[in-house]
Amino acid sequence: MKKIILALFLTFIYAGGFAQDFPAKPNTLVNDYTGTLTEVQKQQLENKLVAFDDSSSTQIAIAIIKSAGQYDINDYALGLGRKWGVGGAKKNNGVMIVVALGDRKIAMQTGYGLEGALPDIITKRIIDNEIKPYFKEGDYYSGLDAGTTAIIKYTKGEYKNDNPKARRGKNSPAGGVFILIIIIVIIIIIIRKGGGGGGSEVYGGRGSGSGFLTGMLLGSLMNSGRGSGSSWGGGSSGGGGGFGGFGGGSFGGGGSSGSW
Repeated sequence: MKKIILALFLTFIYAGGFAQDFPAKPNTLVNDYTGTLTEVQKQQLENKLVAFDDSSSTQIAIAIIKSAGQYDINDYALGLGRKWGVGGAKKNNGVMIVVALGDRKIAMQTGYGLEGALPDIITKRIIDNEIKPYFKEGDYYSGLDAGTTAIIKYTKGEYKNDNPKARRGKNSPAGGVFILIIIIVIIIIIIRKGGGGGGSEVYGGRGSGSGFLTGMLLGSLMNSGRGSGSSWGGGSSGGGGGFGGFGGGSFGGGGSSGSW
């Protein structure tokens, strides 16, 4: 019994010490703790990964560190992905990429929900064929750019984002344009049928009556456009913004690693 208690105690100490080596959860997807990437390069990668997150809900996180220390690079990437919660809590659709420059090692861990789209053989292929050739030349940005592009191609369509921002197309101006065309056709028919003489009374004269009806139809169109959120004055319907934060995803240990 004493041995079991001691073993559990040592396990907790080990886990606690390991967790302390992890960087704190960031508010960006691309995180360079070595100053290797330029600000422009980081922003370009960030923009691409944020756009993919917005459209698919799949999160690809990158951490560039000096060294994983005494820990295996795969274990480090697994632990970091879990601590940050990369991916959605329900879908577990996250990818954690860790580059240890001093060790010349890279690891790619996938969440439970992406193990079908990104099995170990595919993550290994991406590392060997897309990333390592650039890393060997010291071009870390191009390697990460090519690697994340390959990940996006393999996972694209696996999930759809259920964030309301990604569903703005349902209330897009295109629907309003279609309604406008129908109403214009109706107005033309009304004008042609009531095109003769022009009475002096608003409701009695056919010409005035059609004009009144036209005004009603146009007013209804404008109100429906406002109600649906359409922008008739050329205004913006809302921007995508930056990274909204990790979703609490988990990892099962699927992935690959390599050295260059």
